[in-house]
This record gives sequence, structure tokens and C-alpha cells, in this order.
Amino acid sequence: MQDTGGMFDATTFGFVAVVILLLYLLSSIKILREYERGVIFRLGRVLPQPKGPGIILVFAPIDRIVRVSLRIDTLEVPGQDVVTRDNVTVKVNAVIYFRVIEPRAAVLEVSNFLYATSQLAQTTLRSVLGEVELDELLSQREKLNIRLQSILDQHTSPWGVKVTMVEVKQVDLAEQMIRAIARQAEAERERRAKIIHAEGEYTAAEKLAMAASVIQKEPAALQLRYLQTLVEIGAEKNTTIVFPLPIDILSSLGRVLDRLGQDTGTPAAPDAKHP
Repeated sequence: MQDTGGMFDATTFGFVAVVILLLYLLSSIKILREYERGVIFRLGRVLPQPKGPGIILVFAPIDRIVRVSLRIDTLEVPGQDVVTRDNVTVKVNAVIYFRVIEPRAAVLEVSNFLYATSQLAQTTLRSVLGEVELDELLSQREKLNIRLQSILDQHTSPWGVKVTMVEVKQVDLAEQMIRAIARQAEAERERRAKIIHAEGEYTAAEKLAMAASVIQKEPAALQLRYLQTLVEIGAEKNTTIVFPLPIDILSSLGRVLDRLGQDTGTPAAPDAKHP
């Protein structure tokens, strides 16, 4: 009986050991998604390559895993008070798009890459926008976005973080500055309107001079223009009475009057010094 009890205890102990081992192996199985990588620390030392995706084994407490997502993440930069180069105070906020390209560096080189990227974005936003004037900030936003992205990417590259895009979302101005900009835009529109009107007058004067030159060379053109004007007047329903008078008659009458003036002209009076 004692032997049977000993065998039973050994069998029970072995079964329990197997169950514990199976449970330990099951708990060591980790599943990483396609966009996840696992940085493994074994006895405090990081493994050369991150694990995943798929099924991996993490033998706790020897191993410790840090999951890192490789998807593009967004980070909103809160509103920053910026003084531009022309001493105008504005409030600017932005959004940053970034992703982790080296999980091992993102875990080892910085304690919290999200917080570090956020703080770096705030300081960079203030420093870069403080070097430009208000007009450049409002009109050349795409150029400033590229510059911000380049500076942030240069500083976050050692952390294994790639900044893909930076967008300045909104620029808040003071009410007085908004009214000043509106007055400036209105004055600019008036200036353009006056320039366009002057250019139109200049072009019209040039065309009229060209028309006068053509009519002077071809007198028949004036006659045709005269007849066309009569047609246009007669086409309207009005009470205007027009008596057409040929231009040739006026020209002939003018020449006759000139000749009569020459024939009836009196000779010049003699000089008083020579009677």
C-alpha cells in the first residue's frame, strides 16, 4: 500500500508539473499584429532584432517585451504664442504626422518618444515662425510646413522616428490686426482697379489713334463708318429724326468757300514808312 501511494504521489506531481509547464508555455505565447514589433529585453539586455509580426515566445520573467506600433500617428501641437519678425503677436497651432521606423532606437534612445516629439514640435514651431514676417506666415504656409518637417525629422531621426508631414492648422490674429489687414486688402484692390482702368484708357487711345490713321489714308472708311452709324441709330425704336447729308457735299462746299475767300481777299496794306 505504501508503494501504491508513492506511485500515486509521483504521478500526481508529474501531471501537475506538466500542466504548469503547459500553462507557462501558453502564457509565453505572444501574438503581434502586422503593424506591431516587439523589442525584447532578455535579462536586461536588448536583443539585436525586434520580433514580429506573428507568434513569438516571451519567457517571463527572463524576457520583457515592449510593443511598438509602426503605423503613422498624429500629434496635435497646442496653440503657441508667436511673435513674428515684424513684431506681430499671433497664436498658431499645428499637427504632426510621424511614424516609428526603428523600434529598437525608439525604445532605447528616448524614454517617451511621443512626449519628446511633442515638446520638440512646440519649440521648433515658435522658433521657426518667429523668424518670418506676418505676410509670409499667411501666404507661404506650404514653404513653412516643409521647413518645419525638415527640422523635426532631422532631430527625431536618432530616435528612430520619421516625421512625414507638418501642417500649420490655424493662425489666430488680434481683432485690430484683422481690421488692418482688411483695410490693406481694400486699398490694394482699389489700386489694381485704378491701374486696370488706366491701362484700358491707354489701350483705347492707342486703338483710336490707329483708327484715325487708317481713316486719314482711306477717306471712304469714314463714309462707311457714317453709314453704319445711321443704320445703328435707325435700328432703335426712338423718336430721333436723322437727315443724312453726304460728306462729299460738305467737302465740296468747304473747298468752294476756301476759293471764294482767296478770290475776295484784300491785298496787304502798304507800310507806313514808305508812302
